[in-house]
Amino acid sequence: MIAVGKPAPDFTLPTDDGGSLSLAALKGRKVVLYFYPKADTPGCTIEAKDFSAQQPAFAAAGADIVGVSADPVKAQAKFKGKYNLAITLASDEAKTMLQDYGVWVEKSMYGKSYMGIERTTVLIGNDGRIARIWPKVKIEGHVDEVLEAAKAL
Repeated sequence: MIAVGKPAPDFTLPTDDGGSLSLAALKGRKVVLYFYPKADTPGCTIEAKDFSAQQPAFAAAGADIVGVSADPVKAQAKFKGKYNLAITLASDEAKTMLQDYGVWVEKSMYGKSYMGIERTTVLIGNDGRIARIWPKVKIEGHVDEVLEAAKAL
């Protein structure tokens, strides 16, 4: 399980552009990992558009933004193109990284239990340690809060 102050678990995931991304490749930079349940659904679209709109401000603060879901790369690429998103989207269909970060959890809807992603954001410092965790994210105002934390780091 992840915790503030501990090293962030490394990962290598395929990305929306057909490449791959590892945490090790971002060493020395701040990283915002935001985990979202499903591409092109209402809440996830708002969150992705909000992060995308603030991407220049995050870049100015020395932070890279990576959105992660269990959607296939093809779905991620379609989602990014449809909304002209300016952020990297990564796919963890195997759910290994999602489990390492503790966001692949049992959820419940209409009395039925199922496994899914708990909307969570993790800010990793340029030292590779977890600086802040936002569990069970409420989307409104969230990106601004994450940006302020990234600037202060």
